[in-house]
Amino acid sequence: MVLDTKLTRMLGIKHPIVQGGMHYVGFAELAAAVSEAGGLGCITALTQKTPELLSAEIRKAQKLTNKPLAVNFTLLPALAPPNYEGYAEAIINSGIRIVETAGRNPEKWIKYFKAKGCIVLHKCTAVKHALTAERHGADVISMDGFECAGHPGESDIGNLVLLAKAVRKLKIPFIASGGIGDGRQLAACLALGAEGVNMGTRFMATVEAPIKQGIKQALVDADETGTTLVMRSVKNTERVFKNPVALEVQAIEAKKPGDIMAIRHLVSGENYRKSFQETGDPNNSVWSAGTVMGLIDDIPTCKQLVEGMVQECEEIIQKRLKSLILPSKL
Repeated sequence: MVLDTKLTRMLGIKHPIVQGGMHYVGFAELAAAVSEAGGLGCITALTQKTPELLSAEIRKAQKLTNKPLAVNFTLLPALAPPNYEGYAEAIINSGIRIVETAGRNPEKWIKYFKAKGCIVLHKCTAVKHALTAERHGADVISMDGFECAGHPGESDIGNLVLLAKAVRKLKIPFIASGGIGDGRQLAACLALGAEGVNMGTRFMATVEAPIKQGIKQALVDADETGTTLVMRSVKNTERVFKNPVALEVQAIEAKKPGDIMAIRHLVSGENYRKSFQETGDPNNSVWSAGTVMGLIDDIPTCKQLVEGMVQECEEIIQKRLKSLILPSKL
């Protein structure tokens, strides 16, 4: 059996599973492995220091798979914004036609990529933002619940309510993101109206994820209580792995709420780049991780993970759900 959804048909993929953009994780090796497994792999644009390096990374992935690939294009709050125009041109000139956008004020870029013939998946943490992205022309919304790694927004709404609300309000398809890591959850998200799922943290704990083994093992060893929230006082909440550095950030925020400069040295992306790519130490930087850690107990290949999820989902739909419906006696 194959799960046939609006997402699989729109993107030309076999399974309704997307690997979302992840800073210093979303490289060619992982994206290509997910696409080869039948999902949609995604390269993270801003992990590459220049548009030229992004072009090279896309070419690398294209040599590893001839299946659909996406690029994550995130709009970051920054004093010195990246060269977004250059990155956008690199995406288009490399032949990528699926783009995952994220961040604030995406109208310009959704319209840009749509004008270039791209399918745009936009990440949102609130239905009101999803409706805005829909008006701007997004093709698919990735609804990110409070369980997600990284930035869950400021409303703290979990997926059980968020997805049910999205299906009532949106006219375009949406996928579920945040806290997802197995086939039982995939079945639940489909039942709630999603056309597929987006996963980040779960794909970090795979053989092909290009990060150090110490980070992967930390995800296996931790449970669902192993995350915490930082940067709440500066209205840029991030769910991260609970470690001494994250707790130090919280302590500083308690004393100096709203002062980003007081914590900037601790939340720098360069710190967790070193953890992911050099040391493998999960305890010496602030890095994004989701509550799905409670469901991670192995480090499979992407193919094993994707196919295992789909098989479990099919079994839930065919056996458990069908068994709950009894013939009416009326």
